[in-house]
Amino acid sequence: MHYRAAVLVLGCLAGLSANAVNAGDIILTLPLDCTLGQNCFVQNYMDRDEGPGAADFTCGPLSYDNHRGTDFAIPSLSAMKRGVNVQASAPGIVRSVRDNVPDIASNAPNAPDIRGRECGNGVLIEHGGGWETQYCHMKKGSVAVKPGQRVTSRTALGQVGLSGDTQFPHVHLSVRKDGEEIDPFNPESFVSCGKLPMHSLWEKDLPYIPGAIINMGFMTHVPSYADVLAGPAPVTTLAKDSPAIVLWMHAFGGEAGDMIEFRISGPDGVLTSYRSTLSKGQARYFRATGKRLTGSRWGKGTYTGIVRILRDGREISRRSATIIISE
Repeated sequence: MHYRAAVLVLGCLAGLSANAVNAGDIILTLPLDCTLGQNCFVQNYMDRDEGPGAADFTCGPLSYDNHRGTDFAIPSLSAMKRGVNVQASAPGIVRSVRDNVPDIASNAPNAPDIRGRECGNGVLIEHGGGWETQYCHMKKGSVAVKPGQRVTSRTALGQVGLSGDTQFPHVHLSVRKDGEEIDPFNPESFVSCGKLPMHSLWEKDLPYIPGAIINMGFMTHVPSYADVLAGPAPVTTLAKDSPAIVLWMHAFGGEAGDMIEFRISGPDGVLTSYRSTLSKGQARYFRATGKRLTGSRWGKGTYTGIVRILRDGREISRRSATIIISE
C-alpha cells in the first residue's frame, strides 16, 4: 500500500553493501524488534517497475504495482497478539500519530471504512535534512510515543498490528527525502537485473530473501487457511491412535514453477513423501500432506517432517519439525 502523512538467501543475493553510504544519507535500523529471516521477513519491497507491472529492486516479484514502501511482516496473527515491537529506524522527532483504528483485515466482512485512514494506526518521524519515516498498520492502543517527542534508533513506537488497508500483520515503512519516496534498499533507483545496488540506507546488511517458509508443523488433520494465518500452536506429541499424521507449511514469495517437497519419516522409515509445483506466483500460500491411520495405532517413537522449497532446482528454504508418539 502507498500512503502519505494525514535466512534463506540465494547465494549472490546474500546482502547489500550497506556500509557504502553517501554523504547526507539517513542511516536506518530494522523497524521491527525481530530477526529478519527467522521471525520476520519482507513481504513486499518498493515497486521499481515504471509500467503497470511490478518488480522489486532485484527485478524479482516481491512487490505489487505502485507499492511505495517496504512491508516488514510477522508470521501470524498469534505472533501479533503476543506482541512484536515497532522501532524507530533513525533518531528524530515524532510529528504525528494515530492510534484509534481497529485491527481488522481490510478484506474481512466486518472491515470498517478506512478511506483517508489507509495507513491505519501509525507514527510519522522527522529526521532532519528533509528525511522522514512513516510506520503504518500498527496495533490499536499500542502507540507509545507522542507528537514532539524525541526518539532514538530502536525506540519502541508501538506494536505490529492489522489496522488500515492490510490483510496480514505487518508494518509498512515509508522513507522520504524532501517528500519523495525513497527505496531504502536502492536509494539511487539503480536498476540492473542480476546486479545489486552499490549501497543501501541500512546500517547493517539486510539479506534479500526471495521467498521462504513462514511456518510449518504437524497436525492430525489438514488445517484451513484461516487456521494457518492465525498460527496454530506447535504440536509436539500425538496420541497413538490419532486419525492421521499431517505435515503443513505456510510460505511467502511463491513463483510459478516452485516445487514444494514434503517428507515424513518415522521409526520404521519414510512414512510418506509428496511434491507440489506452483502453477502461478503467489504472495502467500500453504500446502499440506500426510497419512491416515490404517492399523490400530502408530508406531512408538519420533517422527520428523521436512519441507523444502526448490526454485530452478535450487533449494531456497527448508524447515523441519518433530513429534513424538508414546504409549
